[in-house]
Order: sequence, then structure tokens, then C-alpha cells
Amino acid sequence: MMESVGMYSFCGCKAKSKLKCESRWEITAAETAPTSAYSSPARSLGDTGITPLSPSHIVNDTDSNVTEEQTFLVVVAIDFGTTSSGYAYSFAKEPECIHVMRRWEGGDPGVSNQKTPTTILLTPERKFHSFGYAARDFYHDLDPTEAKQWLYLEKFKMKLHTTGDLTMETDLTAANGKKVKALDIFAYALQYFKEQALKPVLDILSPRPPSRDTQAGLASPENSDQLIIALEPEAASIYCRKLRLHQMIELSGKAVVNGYSASDTVGAGFAQAKEHVRRNRQSRTFLVENVIGEIWSELEEGDKYVVVDSGGGTVDLTVHQIRLPEGHLKELYKATGGPYGSLGVDFEFEKLLCKIFGEDFIEQFKIKRPAAWVDLMIAFESRKRAAAPDRTNPLNITLPFSFIDYYKKFRGHSVEHALRKSNVDFVKWSSQGMLRMSPDAMNALFKPTIDSIVEHLRDLFQKAEVSTVKFLFLVGGFAEAPLLQQAVQAAFGDKCRIIIPQDVGLTILKGAVLFGLDPAVIKVRRSPLTYGVGVLNRYVEGKHPPDKLLVKDGTRWCTDVFDRFISADQSVALGELVKRSYTPAKPSQLVIIINIYSSEHDNVSFITDPGVKKCGTLRLDLTGTSSPAVPARREIQTLMQFGDTEIKATAIDITTSKSVRVGIDFLNY
Repeated sequence: MMESVGMYSFCGCKAKSKLKCESRWEITAAETAPTSAYSSPARSLGDTGITPLSPSHIVNDTDSNVTEEQTFLVVVAIDFGTTSSGYAYSFAKEPECIHVMRRWEGGDPGVSNQKTPTTILLTPERKFHSFGYAARDFYHDLDPTEAKQWLYLEKFKMKLHTTGDLTMETDLTAANGKKVKALDIFAYALQYFKEQALKPVLDILSPRPPSRDTQAGLASPENSDQLIIALEPEAASIYCRKLRLHQMIELSGKAVVNGYSASDTVGAGFAQAKEHVRRNRQSRTFLVENVIGEIWSELEEGDKYVVVDSGGGTVDLTVHQIRLPEGHLKELYKATGGPYGSLGVDFEFEKLLCKIFGEDFIEQFKIKRPAAWVDLMIAFESRKRAAAPDRTNPLNITLPFSFIDYYKKFRGHSVEHALRKSNVDFVKWSSQGMLRMSPDAMNALFKPTIDSIVEHLRDLFQKAEVSTVKFLFLVGGFAEAPLLQQAVQAAFGDKCRIIIPQDVGLTILKGAVLFGLDPAVIKVRRSPLTYGVGVLNRYVEGKHPPDKLLVKDGTRWCTDVFDRFISADQSVALGELVKRSYTPAKPSQLVIIINIYSSEHDNVSFITDPGVKKCGTLRLDLTGTSSPAVPARREIQTLMQFGDTEIKATAIDITTSKSVRVGIDFLNY
């Protein structure tokens, strides 16, 4: 599943668009579409079925049909990550200045707080209380008995990857075992970031932008174009175009490094010229020069590169090709991802604890002492970041006192006794109340996750379109891990140059802001899914299955036919418009229902095929309309616009010009 970054803009004049959807769709939301069976449009919806006009026609229009008269004042990007989150923004009049969120309150020793943990705390009454470090620290300070009443959630975004049938009713489980609606949690989190981002922005903007009407308050239905989705690997790619030599590290030429300094990301003179911006706005400002970076100047027309976005929950890959002279990008390989983020290391540590202390104890400890479990994982996170290929001294992980005490009550003997009996030689007990892990033991926790990343990349490099890449950009929070850097360099250093941007954890945020300022920079994408609509076709004996036969008013129809608009992995230009014309199966019907379906597969014949998922409905109500000359075969034109990070669909009755719009929605169907 591909991860994405939300981006929204405040504007003085609304952008005008010929095709504009009421709701927006995130490309990566249906990578695990379950097998589904949908009944015939005619059987399930009465007489609302449609059939292609004869002859059916397709028009591929690469004109985006969008004339934007944007006067956006500011672009805000929200990176809602699995383990950590943050925001950044840029004013349209100062596009070279990207302001990254204030330093967060709280934090852990030895851990950079460029972002805040993706943790959220609700009161016992299920009201929003706090987010990030504030949520974690407040929860930690609660009395253990009182803490059981509060709803604390962390790393909850992984639910998107482990649940194949996500709906608006999907639940998340808090640390105390209580259930809460996932939609509410995500809305709380996005609303929180909107409010945080607005604090410095509203100090400058006048008049203040109006409030928004969505659940998270980011945009209103009338101005839905102000909220767009930036795909994380694309955002990283866009930022990497701007890199200067002092803003990156090439693994082939330098030792693997960790702990990047924000002060190294911009030239000293250029930074000093804007120092007042940093002070006045209480944010960190990164300066992006309005030129192509030195790395980019080495690329020629048609050159290719890979972006590896290694985050907390997932690793996402994309392959881009440079198009000169403008420097626009073409996606060559359908963006792919997998659950190979740094959380995999945490899971391996938990497995190690289960091996030493018993799975039954660990499960009970997490339920009975949830705040102490959080403390233990915080201690592990700090030591995890200290792992390195050349490390020789042990890493000490402090066990909370409640862990030691609860284990003795649970088992009747000490944690030291458990370590001696476990036969885990590479983990020792320290009298200071710590687990002492050898460097090899810590490295072993990384190995399954890193091996999965390397294998995923090897599969990618087998593709013809990736065989001649010049660069591999390693970005995302997990890219800071020297063990991952070494593994990628060892496996692929002979195939291409491997580059890591300075302040690598903020690459996506900064790229998302640049994308918001110029969403048209990606000119060609690959469709992740096959899209089409459900229609009725004239039944042909011997061609169509007998169980699809429907006789209606003496006419023999084949039901459940999947009429394809675009195929999975097909290249689509930005704004590419696919048009189809249909006519009601029954001439007198005044309510036209057009159901939109998707599939990971290309060879789809019927909407009942395995893996086909309904993802949208266009309902065109023609009651109350009149026309002096309604043709015998009424034409309903259906348009789907591709190539952007979202899909827009429109149905138009040609006779009356009445139209309806819809966004693709994988949660409501």
C-alpha cells in the first residue's frame, strides 16, 4: 500500500475546474481489494441499468480541461506517518522558503524531535485530549488504575495494511483494549495538525481563512480542490530535484552516517538572509533555490532513478524518468510498497521478549500495565537508533520497574532467572535493571526487515524499465538507520549511485509542499488498478455465460459486464480524460445509476470476478427535466479523469446537460 501526504491550500480566489469532485480519493486505499460478488445492475437496482451506445466510443483526451486561476496564499503539507507525523508550509510569495513545524515539546534522549510521535489520547469520555509527545507523556504520568480508563493509541495507521476490508465502521483498539472508530481517530489527528499549522500561519495572514466543513476541518465540499493527496515517493522525488551537493550524502563516496543536522541543509549566506523568518515564525525554515540541483544537472533526457521511501510502517518504491527541458517527471513503474518499515524491528524485539519471558506474560503485561509497555518501547527506540554495523559495545535497554515487579508476581521468580533459563545467550541481565544486548543481537532484530527491503528492491531491479537507473534516493525516517544504508549500498552500489538527502526524515514533508505549489510536475503516472463500470450488453449465445442471461421486456441482456476505462499499470498522462457514452437499458427510465468498479487484475470480464470491488456510484436523476426533443436512445456521457493523485468521475445527460460528479471511495461500498 502506497502511503500519502495530505496537502491543502488557503486561497483568495477559488480555482476553476471543468471537472471537480465533491469528495477526494487516495490512490493507495484499495491495494488489498477482497474478493467480491456484485449482482447485476438491472437485477439489484430495478430498471436503472445502462448499455453502451452502438457503436460505443472512447476518447482519450490528454487536455486536463482545467484552467486554474490560483491565488493560493499558503500551502500546508501534513505528513501523517505510522510512527511519527509533522507538518510544513510555504507562502506562495516565498516559494523558496519551506517552514517546518516548531520543535515539539517533549522528546526522548538521543532521538531527534523533528516530528512528533503518531500517538493520540482520548479521555474516558472518548473526547480528544492530546497528540504526540503531549499524549504520550500525559498517559505515562497517569496512575496505573486511572490509565486503564483512558484511550491511548499508537502506530494505529498499520491497521490500513492489516485489514483488507476497510470501511467507514472499521475500529481501532486502544492500549486498554477498548474499541474506537478509526474514522474518528484519523479525523482528530488531522484536525490537530490543521490547528497546529494554522497557529504560525494565521499570525501572518489577514484576513483569516474561513473554517472548513469536513470532519477534520481541512476543506469544504465547495472548495474540495484545496485538499489534495501527495504520494510520498513522488513528494520525495520532487524534493530531490532541488538537492545541492551540500544537502546530500552519497553512500558510495562517504561512510554511512546518522543524526543529520538541520543547520547543514542550506548554504550559510542564504540562510542568514532569511534568519528573521526563522525567529519570527518560530519554525525551522529550509530554503529551496529556484534552480535544479547539481545532481539533477547530471541527468539527461530519458534518464531514470528510483526513490525508496522507507518509513515507520512501510517501504514504498517508485521509478521516475526525467523529461527535459522543464524537468517534469514520468512514472515508469507502478508505485509499490510493503510492510517493511522500522516497526518490523519493534515486532522482532517483542518476539524476543516473548521468547525470554513467555508470550502469555507479554500479552498480559501489555493489557495490565499499558503505560509501562509504552515506556519499555520508548527505551528500545532510543537504543535501536544507536545500532550500527561497526558497533562493538553492548546496548542497554532499561526495563520499567513495573515490568520487573509484575513478572515476579506473574511467574514467581525474577527476570534474571528468566534470562538464565531462556538460553538466549546474546541478551544478559544488568544489575542496574537493564537488558544488555550484544551488537549482533540488535543487528539480528533488523535483519528480517532489511532483508525484505533488499528483496523487494531486487525484484524491482529485475524489471526492464529499472535496468539502467542512474540514482537510487533513499528517503524516509528508516533511511537514517546505518544498517539499512549499508545493506542497500552493498546490494545495489554497483548498479547505481545511492543518495541520501540531509535531514532525510523531512524529505517527504518538504517535497509535499513543493508538490502543492506545482501539482503538475508529475506529467505521467501508472494506474495502480483497472477501472470500469458495470453495464448490460446484448446477450450473445455461446459467448456469454448462461447464468448472466436476463430477459427484460423481450430483450435478452448479458448482466454484470465490466466495461473497462483503464487498465492496471497503464501509463496515463496528467489530466487524461476517458469518455464513454451509454444509453438507459429502458428508454423511459429517469434515474440512471452508473456503478464504478476497480480491480488489481487486468483481465476483468464481469463485475462478479474475484477481486473486483465497487468504489463509486454516479446517480443521475432526470425527474423533473423536460426537453422538446428527447431522442429514442438517450445519451449519457461518462467521463473519468486520470493521471492525478485522485480520480474524478462525471456523468452528463447530453439532452438536458444535467450532470453529476463523484469521487472514488473505497470505504463506503
